[in-house]
Amino acid sequence: MLKVGTRGSPLALAMTAQVVESLERLGLRCEIVTIRTHGDRHPDSPTRALGAGAFVKDLEVALTDGRIDLAVHSAKDLHNDATPGVVVAAFLPREDPRDVLVTRDGVTLGALPSGAVIGTDSPRRRAFLLAARHDLLVRGIRGNVDTRLRKLGAGEVDAVVLAAAGLVRLGLLQRAVERLDPSIMLPAVGQGAIAVQTRTDAHGLRRRLEAVDHLPTHAAVEAERAFVGALGGTCQTAIAALGTSDGQTLTLDGAVLDPDGTRMVRDTATGPAVLSREIGAELGARLLARGARSLMVEVAP
Repeated sequence: MLKVGTRGSPLALAMTAQVVESLERLGLRCEIVTIRTHGDRHPDSPTRALGAGAFVKDLEVALTDGRIDLAVHSAKDLHNDATPGVVVAAFLPREDPRDVLVTRDGVTLGALPSGAVIGTDSPRRRAFLLAARHDLLVRGIRGNVDTRLRKLGAGEVDAVVLAAAGLVRLGLLQRAVERLDPSIMLPAVGQGAIAVQTRTDAHGLRRRLEAVDHLPTHAAVEAERAFVGALGGTCQTAIAALGTSDGQTLTLDGAVLDPDGTRMVRDTATGPAVLSREIGAELGARLLARGARSLMVEVAP
């Protein structure tokens, strides 16, 4: 019986159900183990104030001490520093990586009135929103998808930006008024992808997980993560990237913005998918050469 660790939120459990279904098709029996992470224990703190890996590290500890055999994460929650003894062994096929806009009045981003308040705790989303509409007000808002939708309904904000993938997995995509094209809002690194971790020394299990590893998604997310690593970015900076791959070739679109979206450097790189990390690192270096470092101003929590 494989013990599969996950956070206890509705979205985390929905993602874990996808992983378990894939594993059980291979004949593996699974037991779901819910674990409260540092981020879950501090629901009122801004995400960027919690530090890197706030939704991941407790699951990694449970892996290394043997309480679980696998850990399921939203790939965008993964921190960039490798944890000794732990490895991402598989990525499931990526869901729609785009962001969506949900508004109280059913209007699109372009139709929101000047001064409308949009709720997001993400420096990336804030920067892209202000780049598109400098007349909007962006207010920090924290909580899982249901909490943010409830705050929207209560009138605390006029709109919220959420990940399309999360709404799809929760059966709430009908709430989206508009899917934001990557030309307007480039997604977060790993957005829409599910990552499965295990112990580095679990060689047999790692071989079994190869059967559920979606190689185009794996290559794309690896490139995105290498891009952030080359930039030296944090969760408090406005960095975005989206890799797309057919399994042979990979194209990576990456951007860095200043906190108010007034300045941006953005470019793309293409190459063989097997060189995904090199593509990400090269694109990061290219944006650094164009002044990206000066834009990476950390937004205070």
